[in-house]
Amino acid sequence: MDTAVDVTPLDRHGMARRLAADIPEGWVVNLGIGIPTLVSDHVPPEREVIFQSENGVIGVGPAPAAEDEDPWLINAGKQMVTLRPGGSFVSQSDSFALIRGGHLDLCVLGAFEVAENGDIANWAVSSNEKAPAVGGAMDLAAGAKRLWAIMEHTTKDGRPRLVRRCTYPLTALGVVSRVYTNLAVLDVRPEGFTVREMVPGLTLEALQARTGAKLRLAA
Repeated sequence: MDTAVDVTPLDRHGMARRLAADIPEGWVVNLGIGIPTLVSDHVPPEREVIFQSENGVIGVGPAPAAEDEDPWLINAGKQMVTLRPGGSFVSQSDSFALIRGGHLDLCVLGAFEVAENGDIANWAVSSNEKAPAVGGAMDLAAGAKRLWAIMEHTTKDGRPRLVRRCTYPLTALGVVSRVYTNLAVLDVRPEGFTVREMVPGLTLEALQARTGAKLRLAA
């Protein structure tokens, strides 16, 4: 792996902020557990984006200040949240009807691996792992109009997370259309991963050395 290039990767909030900048006005968005939940903290209050949580919160706002925390107002990951003006609560069955009915403009999920054909693995790293379950991720991947993944570009020991084919148990096939990492933003196209942008100072060669599939630059 090329280690000669000296760059500053984005931190978790930097990744969330970069993704939030690309969400258009008026979209209905579900945020998965982990880094995705930070995205709502970085959407300007004047931009109307409706964040939905599987447990029945529609209109999730940014994380509350310590003095404003309400233990009864949580998202699906059991994190305390706020409610934006006009927000509401619905039953979990209605919440999943929204998901399964194709009413989400976007779902943002974290991932262990994303393949160049858009496959995503985000719930277990082994077929023998005693993970609780895939949860609502399969419903979200199948029901949302588009799916963006947000993730570290490599594992802690430097192995690529963007790969030719996923080696972990799959969540869904061919659903990811864009990936945001701490190093780059990439589209998933029929020809594979296409690089939209990279962090300052990073070269395509150095990014390729950290990626397990062929990269192409956007035209």
